[in-house]
Amino acid sequence: MLFPYTYVPHQMEKMQAIIDFIFFEVWCKAPIGLAFHPDLFDGDPDLKEVMSEFGFSAQAPERGKVFYKGVKSIYEGFASLPPAQVDQLQQWYRANNEIEKVCANDPATSPARYADINAINQNLAEQLGTFFKGLYSNDLLGLATLRAKIGDIDDHYNMAFLSANKTGKCPFCGIGDIKGPHHTKREAYDHYLPKALYPFNSINFRNLAPACHACNSTYKLTKDPVYSAAARRKAFYPYAASSPAIEVEVALLHSDIAKLTSKDITLKFGPAAVNEEIATWKEVYGIEERYKAKICEENGGKAWLEQILDEWIVGGRDPKDYLATLARHTQKRPYADCNFLKSAYLHECHKAGIL
Repeated sequence: MLFPYTYVPHQMEKMQAIIDFIFFEVWCKAPIGLAFHPDLFDGDPDLKEVMSEFGFSAQAPERGKVFYKGVKSIYEGFASLPPAQVDQLQQWYRANNEIEKVCANDPATSPARYADINAINQNLAEQLGTFFKGLYSNDLLGLATLRAKIGDIDDHYNMAFLSANKTGKCPFCGIGDIKGPHHTKREAYDHYLPKALYPFNSINFRNLAPACHACNSTYKLTKDPVYSAAARRKAFYPYAASSPAIEVEVALLHSDIAKLTSKDITLKFGPAAVNEEIATWKEVYGIEERYKAKICEENGGKAWLEQILDEWIVGGRDPKDYLATLARHTQKRPYADCNFLKSAYLHECHKAGIL
């Protein structure tokens, strides 16, 4: 990840607070033996109002009824759980919402996937999967009764998120643009820990990060950033308070640019202090393939090289002056026009005698 987003608090966090209450104060207390009733939600008056509307109003929307029935069904599933399993689910719930610690591979924080729940209770795993995978949907979040309590996700993006995140580039690749305040549409939020794999955090905004279409829908998909095929691993946290500047170096195996292919390009990333996070990032987002492709494309490396050849060398100017200017631009705006990659590539071209 090239740079972290700034996290901005918003009314939408209320939805996670609602789910926290349902989990700890309702489901986990189901073994006590109380019948499912709106009075179980007395501790959160806003939620009680929502549940009463969804469960008992003749005008309740169908999606609201589904939400109510889901909460009730899982309550009934929890009712027969032994204390040890309830304790285990509570530990998993807390861990899955400690997104930063999970990304850091904190040994004291052990996240759970649906497969883990399935191992102790298959029916409950299926119920939780249906419930949590459906939480992040406009069909639910857009219902007037609920939206009045939690706010609007478009407002979260347009008013809160964009007020603090103005780079305009996807931090996961640095190539794709992120829709900004001059667009009528917003960028999609990616579930960093995929909602298809992980329960309990599908509406946690610390697990929701806008990503460009290529990162979200082409490369990452449901890849797990915190687990490799073999074991847990470190990953960049999208809302880290600070993050080291990612270094990118380009090396070319030959100087015949007309015949350059991705196989002729070697990329080196740093700093070494975050090598594990970088390895995860490269694998999850296909970074090496995409950067090499950008260098080989007509509107990428070829255009960058033509610009310096046509505008500088033909004009009798020293390419070193262009590279110095580009270095200043890269320092100020590293992601504009892919300057971070453009600069690394053109410096290698100069080193190889192409310029």
